[in-house]
Amino acid sequence: MKIRCIIVDDEPLAREGMELLVKEAGFLELRATCSNAIEANRVLAEQEIDLIFLDIQMPRIRGIDFLKSLAVRPLVIITTAFPHYALEGFELNVLDYLLKPITLERFLKAVNRAREAILPENYFFIKTSNGYEKILHEEILFIEANQNYSFIHTPRGKFITLTALGTIEEQLPPAKFLRVHKSYVVSVQQIQGLSGNEITIDKHRVPLSKNYREALMRIIDSRLIRK
Repeated sequence: MKIRCIIVDDEPLAREGMELLVKEAGFLELRATCSNAIEANRVLAEQEIDLIFLDIQMPRIRGIDFLKSLAVRPLVIITTAFPHYALEGFELNVLDYLLKPITLERFLKAVNRAREAILPENYFFIKTSNGYEKILHEEILFIEANQNYSFIHTPRGKFITLTALGTIEEQLPPAKFLRVHKSYVVSVQQIQGLSGNEITIDKHRVPLSKNYREALMRIIDSRLIRK
């Protein structure tokens, strides 16, 4: 399995250089090269992308502003000639920050981090009263915090573990799981509906806090079929 990526940079020579680096990695699949954020947004709407190589200084929409606009965000490696944007980038949880000119050694270090994040085990183990239980990411409906415990809801039952919700959340891919309440994390693909301040998942009603509503609405709006 290869990591699906796109390059977003307004400079033709920079795009060509990144293409060569992508080919060197071996485990990257370049799906598109984009000269601006508008083109990149179109690609993200049409394809499943795992990783973006994103320049910051581009016409019309800066890379950082484009990143902020994404409701569901793939992993991002910033590529730029301007080191003073590093702090702003890391505040948006970018995976890495590459300064141009980018060496092959530094590039491989960054994309190997991406490989570890994108192609890891898609499961984790929790300690329960009966021993240990393997939980697949794809089977999680939602996770509920209850005092010192976390309840992991799946189609095959509810699993209780003495692990903080935040600790479990850190083990999950952020593009697939969303915090919707201080006590709840949900699987985005398992959401069946939204009514008022409640999310429907399977036969469950999960509360939606106003502090997290905006992030969920961006996801819904990005998938909304319009006339």
